Amino acid sequence: MSDSRTATDHAPYDALLLLSFGGPEGPEDVVPFLENVTRGRGIPKERLAEVGKHYFLFGGVSPINEQNRELLAALRKDFADHGLDLPVYWGNRNWAPYLADTLREIAADGHRRVLTLATSAYAGYSGCRQYRENLADALAGLARDGLPALRVDKLRHFYNHPGFVGPMIDATLAALGDLPEEVRAGAHLVFTTHSIPNAMADSSGAPDDPARDTPGGAYVAQHLDVARLVAEAVAAATGAADRPWELVYQSRSGAPHVPWLEPDVCDRLEELHAAGAPAAVMVPIGFVSDHMEVKYDLDTEAAAKAAELGLPVARAATVGADPPVAAAVRELVLERAAAERGAAVDRRALGTLGPSHDVCAAACCPNPRAPRPAAAEQ
Repeated sequence: MSDSRTATDHAPYDALLLLSFGGPEGPEDVVPFLENVTRGRGIPKERLAEVGKHYFLFGGVSPINEQNRELLAALRKDFADHGLDLPVYWGNRNWAPYLADTLREIAADGHRRVLTLATSAYAGYSGCRQYRENLADALAGLARDGLPALRVDKLRHFYNHPGFVGPMIDATLAALGDLPEEVRAGAHLVFTTHSIPNAMADSSGAPDDPARDTPGGAYVAQHLDVARLVAEAVAAATGAADRPWELVYQSRSGAPHVPWLEPDVCDRLEELHAAGAPAAVMVPIGFVSDHMEVKYDLDTEAAAKAAELGLPVARAATVGADPPVAAAVRELVLERAAAERGAAVDRRALGTLGPSHDVCAAACCPNPRAPRPAAAEQ
């Protein structure tokens, strides 16, 4: 994609949608936000107020909306700086600006072919298919209201794109530098991501996805591949080829009797300390930005556990709105546009799994409760 035409040619797409989870922006928003998240599950308000205590510790404000504003600005700046005349919109699943309202705005502005960037880099129900179900619901609402039809496609999973992995490597090296010098050389790398039910992990990815050739499904395989890439790059940069690393999980929720991915990060820190590990660096590879599950589960809860143990820890930053991330999104947009036009495409990806598919199969990452329509699938 190096010639002058493909460098800025986003046809047939005429808009990009940044699609995210959303979060409360004040104490009065917390319970209504959690009602949106848990709609249909019959959870009483009193229980939601208890669940929302993490948000109240931060003034009832989730960092995610401000971080999405920063990413939105970074994308618009990168596109403008590189002559890519593609408007960028933002919509959320669970809080304002709501996805349905944003799609109405896109339609009112005259756009008809929309690419979507979800703020989740990996395969899985919550990180991919559920967003596509939300898109299907919102598009059905437009149709019911007699509004112009939109075609919405989704950018491929970008977990192994160089623009995503590179900033993680830099952030891990920076976090290592934050540790006391005497423990730095022996520090373990503890890569973290959101725990999900084992059954959901096992069914993640398309049936023919190469990532599902390994036990645990695509969700686990993709995280392991990224963790290995970062660990190998850090080893090369620091000369510590035998530095231990592993993938652990955080933010478990749901019924206690349902098996979820383990080990939990706090449990693993305790085990590392008992085994004599001198220090650890927590690397949240499963998260695009420092939202509540990073700020509370790692910076608050896991940091408190490490302090209780006397285990020195540092936490690597998430990729956020770093310029390489915005540049990677631009590359993914142009890549997908070129593929839609039938042009040859250089699909960059690191690791062993290769670039993810552009269009999800109907059997991808099935809904754990009941089948529902999803946009952007075969």
